[in-house]
Amino acid sequence: MTILLHTTGIDPKPWLAAIEAQAPRSPVISAMDADRFAEVRQAWVWKPPPGVLGLLPKLEVIVNLGAGVDAILADTTVPQHIPIIRAVDPNITMRMTEWVALQVLFHHRQVPAYLAQQRQGTWRQLPQKAASALTVGILGLGVLGRSAAKPLMGLGFRIAGWSRTPKHGLGFDTYHGEAGLGPFLANTDILVCLLPLTPQTIGLINIALLRRPRRTGPLGGGILINGGRGGQQVGADILQALGEGTLVGASLDVFETEPLPASSPFWSHPKVVITPHVAADSDPEAMTAYVLEQLARHAAGQTMDNLVDRNSGY
Repeated sequence: MTILLHTTGIDPKPWLAAIEAQAPRSPVISAMDADRFAEVRQAWVWKPPPGVLGLLPKLEVIVNLGAGVDAILADTTVPQHIPIIRAVDPNITMRMTEWVALQVLFHHRQVPAYLAQQRQGTWRQLPQKAASALTVGILGLGVLGRSAAKPLMGLGFRIAGWSRTPKHGLGFDTYHGEAGLGPFLANTDILVCLLPLTPQTIGLINIALLRRPRRTGPLGGGILINGGRGGQQVGADILQALGEGTLVGASLDVFETEPLPASSPFWSHPKVVITPHVAADSDPEAMTAYVLEQLARHAAGQTMDNLVDRNSGY
């Protein structure tokens, strides 16, 4: 069964090696092999160019090699009946949890200030509040958000969560919908975004939202941690919030344009931590094994896990 492999911005070699090792009887082609598009039954893709998937007349399944499916859903040439599944690394949730905990502790324990003192040769102890003095507000209470909350609660942080629809029984305060966003933000010191990219979340992290977390907490302003999607944030507004003191720090793993342009002010901003979209970086070998298991279920007429709901956008 021929596979189309296309990975915009990601090195395809590890994926190609994993597929060839685990599914040696499945030829793999690239988007450059247009003369073989009629053979393709599966498309393994990340941010495929608009129109490419619509050129595959015998396509049966789309495998999205990551969490965000916005590029596929925005392509109107993709037939609506073709199932889309997300490739899942068994460790991907824990990797995101590690990254979120690292960034929360980085700001809570005032590492930026101590790094600045180190560069200046200054030995000065800063007053340090306990974790229980801070509320970490998590935007998005799916698998990633719920997992990230657990170690932070264990460290003593107060946790609040917001989601589009109600969530109950999570062991911390939850809010939902537009009516719940204001109260959620008003009590948040460190704002963590783990939302999927949908029409409702595009540009959500703007200056109006960034001015709503509380400024009277121990940090003297809000902290933004975005491990979600770059399209959710307005970069100019984050810089404005940092400049006016609404935000006192930010950790960003995703950006509106990736790779982040060399001219971006974020690179040299003293209050910003940048990671290159690696918060939940995945292992192609593990993800390929998972995908092949799901495709075997599909071939046997069984329901695949992690099917994308086109209506919800994830």
